Amino acid sequence: MSPGLRAFARLVTAIAVVTAYVALQLAVTAGVDLRARDRFRDAPTRAAAFVTALDRYADGDVSARAGIREGDTWFEDNAPSGESRSTVSSAAGDAQEGRISLAHERVAGLAAQVEQDQAALDRDLGSSGMVALWWAVAAGVLVVAALWLRHRRRSGAAEIVDLVSRFTPRQPWWRRPVFLAASGAGYGLFAAGFFAVTMAQRQGYKLPVATQVLLLPCGLAALGAGFLVLRYSRPRSARGAAQALLADGREPVLYLRSFADDDSAARVEDGAPVNLHSREEQLAGALGAVGPVIAVGRPGEPLAHLGAARFYLPRDDWQPVVLRLMELSQLIVLRLGLGEGLWWEVEQARACQPARKLVLLAPGGQPGVAERLNRLLPVPSQLDQATAGDPWVSAVIVFDPEWTPQVQQVGASTKIRRGALARLAPTRSL
Repeated sequence: MSPGLRAFARLVTAIAVVTAYVALQLAVTAGVDLRARDRFRDAPTRAAAFVTALDRYADGDVSARAGIREGDTWFEDNAPSGESRSTVSSAAGDAQEGRISLAHERVAGLAAQVEQDQAALDRDLGSSGMVALWWAVAAGVLVVAALWLRHRRRSGAAEIVDLVSRFTPRQPWWRRPVFLAASGAGYGLFAAGFFAVTMAQRQGYKLPVATQVLLLPCGLAALGAGFLVLRYSRPRSARGAAQALLADGREPVLYLRSFADDDSAARVEDGAPVNLHSREEQLAGALGAVGPVIAVGRPGEPLAHLGAARFYLPRDDWQPVVLRLMELSQLIVLRLGLGEGLWWEVEQARACQPARKLVLLAPGGQPGVAERLNRLLPVPSQLDQATAGDPWVSAVIVFDPEWTPQVQQVGASTKIRRGALARLAPTRSL
């Protein structure tokens, strides 16, 4: 699915959700109108009984007062705020105070008023029902369109979803919603704690002493609790590779690296005052402008690292799957390292894939990487001159159609932001 069509699908889905919500609210209003009309259905009989009770009370039947009160209560509870309700209330008050003749004068047109109120309720019900029906039809059309676009989006990634699904562990359906809710609570605690600590530092001297004493420790406690909740819940709420592909619909970004580098990728450090996102999460965020980021998980790991969505290949038969994934991915991002399996992947990407699809991330402080890479390229990369910095990612390498390397140094002031790698990579659709 093209970026323009994908944006259109999102717009249609958003409009469908809003339209369905409005239709639901209008349907509730129509239901309320229907209930009001049904409750007022017996109004002519009740009005006649009320007039009869007034006549009996005028003839001296004291027991008729109960009938007058009953009629007044019924109209108070079931009549719309129209003339009949006001007339019955006023007439009941007059009768209670002994003004029977005035009460008779008030109810002289009660039957006609009841008919008018019933007609008004019928009009309200017809109007609200028709409006709700039209909104429901519009919502239905938009929902069908959104579902069709969703199916088309998913069908574009059907082959790679089928391939990755074979190697994605199944999880209980409730797992992700539960841990997403826990993550939301953790973010709330973290934000509240950060706000409290900041307030205590900057404005604490303006607050009462008791508030000053409580604000900082409570803020620190909330920060710590939020951090612990997020540390536990966020990895458990992450999507697997198949889910990420289905949710996005675009061709993926295949992220390849040495498993030995996962611990380094899981570190959190970017100089921000408060940051919860690891190096790999930030990298996946930058690549997310291109497509969903997937990666082979380390075999046997109890919990996937955050960042690229994981799937797990068998130890003895992983190479054919990786080759097929290279073909189906729109971008291959490979972090250079020292593992032999990693260099096999570099060689296969160099031999079998277009140069525009490959992006190399070069760490600093790893001797021998530049020399080994240069043996695979027609022109030396001069990588050794650009990788003296960050041990995580010191340089980004892209290639022209003739496999001539173009090295972009990444320094402390050149963070990999969302879309930055997409702008560097000379691919067909980026």
